[in-house]
Amino acid sequence: MNGPAHADLKKYRVSTSTVVFMIFCLCAAGAYGIEDMIPQAGPGLTLVMLIVLPFLWSTPMGLVASELGSAIPEEGGFYKWVQRACGEFWGFQAGWWRTISIYVDNTIYVVLAGSYVASVVALTPTEEYLIKASMIVFFTYINIRGIRDVGFVSSTISILVMIAFAMVAVVGFATWQSKPFEPFTPPDQTLVQSIGDVIAIGIWMYSGYESMSTMAGEIEDPQVIPKATLITVPLIMAVYILPTMGGLASLGSWSEWGSAGGYSYGDVIATYAPSLGILFVAVAVLANFSVFNTYIASGSRGFFALADDNLAPPALVKCSKNRGVPYVAVLSLGTFSLIACTFPFEVIVVVDVMLFVAAYVLIFISACILRVKEPDLERPFKVPFGTRGFIAMCIPPVAIALLALFISGTDYFLGGMLALLSGPLAYVVFKRRYGGLMKKDPERYPINPTTMLAFGDIRRLAWMFGCLTAAGLIAVFFLPWYEDPQYYAAAYGIDGFFDILMSGIRWMTAAFGLTATALLVIAKRVEPTNQKPAPATVHELRL
Repeated sequence: MNGPAHADLKKYRVSTSTVVFMIFCLCAAGAYGIEDMIPQAGPGLTLVMLIVLPFLWSTPMGLVASELGSAIPEEGGFYKWVQRACGEFWGFQAGWWRTISIYVDNTIYVVLAGSYVASVVALTPTEEYLIKASMIVFFTYINIRGIRDVGFVSSTISILVMIAFAMVAVVGFATWQSKPFEPFTPPDQTLVQSIGDVIAIGIWMYSGYESMSTMAGEIEDPQVIPKATLITVPLIMAVYILPTMGGLASLGSWSEWGSAGGYSYGDVIATYAPSLGILFVAVAVLANFSVFNTYIASGSRGFFALADDNLAPPALVKCSKNRGVPYVAVLSLGTFSLIACTFPFEVIVVVDVMLFVAAYVLIFISACILRVKEPDLERPFKVPFGTRGFIAMCIPPVAIALLALFISGTDYFLGGMLALLSGPLAYVVFKRRYGGLMKKDPERYPINPTTMLAFGDIRRLAWMFGCLTAAGLIAVFFLPWYEDPQYYAAAYGIDGFFDILMSGIRWMTAAFGLTATALLVIAKRVEPTNQKPAPATVHELRL
């Protein structure tokens, strides 16, 4: 049975169309960001990836999110799915990684919005920050008012965005003068290098379908979420592919595209109607802030769910009395954005991509486990492939996620691995401090009084550090063969920076390996092997 919703949360009647627009904002709100893919990967490869990735990446996630969201419509969404399939420890990792990635992700949209404003108005760094900060405060206020207001804003802006990109597609196809698929890749790059340069952006562009699930506990009929998900997948494909193809066909000049000072979708219209080009920039700014608006709602519910399970500070479950909104969690995300929006786009993406990719792997694995372990679980929406077909569907996105880990770049790998480390560290701190699921059900979730963690957690930690060690060893041999050291010297302005990154990876891998070994030794001494001791009481644990 599904767990009860938190008593302080208010339920809202939300239509399918509103949820479509909210998911649209969570996943896209326009093709913004693709401009940077075009010069890095080449126009042909960019279009092919925009066509192929939905079938190998976003559609499987959309189907998985629809099935599990219909079967387990609880506040916290994907966190609850992984928890049910793999237990408290791995559920926390998925919830923590994806929620932190949403916190980081949200900042990306604020940064992009600021860049679009700066492209048409000369701004000082202080003025640009004030614009970003004012919008953060405004949309944080909207979220404190509740999901209904969030949905209204998302719906209004989504309609404007769809109209704007439809205009780009129409104008682009009507003024066709270039071959949009040529060249396929930049002349000075191999196919693998081109894929590696943009795969992180590509999967980022097509991610987010699971995020709406975190708000299921606040929707009267949570089954509208899977219905809306299935509608949104092809809608986003159209919004990405058609304007991009039309824009390249109209403007050409593929090497001059880019979100920061290069060609963008607004230029397609501006070339033939300058006044509409300015309007498009305004829509672009609104669209990015709309994504920010919707992700505040999604991300704040992630930490709310963790805190409700006693795996995060209890203040995060506080809800406003009148509107039933977890306002502390909402304010925490807004505060984080005010700080993080001072960093450049490239730095933020490094951390973001690896976190949500790791969470996605756990979601896909959990979906397969639940198909096998709980075949009789009521699934109002069920992917019609059978269990074997379902598992086969989940293999390509997991493979893409693992591939992205290694070919996105050495800086991405090192930054991502350090970001992933935050998951087990946070779990140990919060589990020991707040008790976790033991507080709700001591019989089902007993705590080892020696470690103050759940029975088996030391081995789970060892397993995780072992996986991180294996990833590091692969990177130590693969990255020097794959990467061009000169790129990092030019990109960061530091000679020998690639060698510095590789030294960091080697030291990190050694530390992970030693930690995994030490944890296995500790587990043999403090963890039961044949039988589980009687659960400790809250009093005994002095929690």
